[in-house]
Amino acid sequence: MDMRFLSTKVHGAIDYIVGLALILAPMMFSFQDIGGAAVYVPIILGASLILYSLLTRYEWGVFKLISMYYHMVLDVVVAVLLILSPFLFGFVNEVPKAWLPQVLVGIVLVVIVLFSKTEAYDNTVIG
Repeated sequence: MDMRFLSTKVHGAIDYIVGLALILAPMMFSFQDIGGAAVYVPIILGASLILYSLLTRYEWGVFKLISMYYHMVLDVVVAVLLILSPFLFGFVNEVPKAWLPQVLVGIVLVVIVLFSKTEAYDNTVIG
């Protein structure tokens, strides 16, 4: 049984939602006053996620320049950066509302990649 049950269309919708949520995370979780990497990492990674989603060859892509395979590689890179950023940039000792959402979103992104299909609903390979 294939564990990849999330369609590329669903994956794409999640991409834009997660990207926007990362950009807004400092305001949503009230840690914008902390400043530094705790604030800028989710904003930069959220904007990056939206940018490469716009460039992906899937239903939600606008410019369709990169394959779904490379898109998912970038998803994993973003996820790892989100998970490690509190430790790499030294804000793990800040209040949990600054780093916990980033770590959780990173973990969720990895799970989304594991469960996402790499071809469209009509079996057209998108990559």
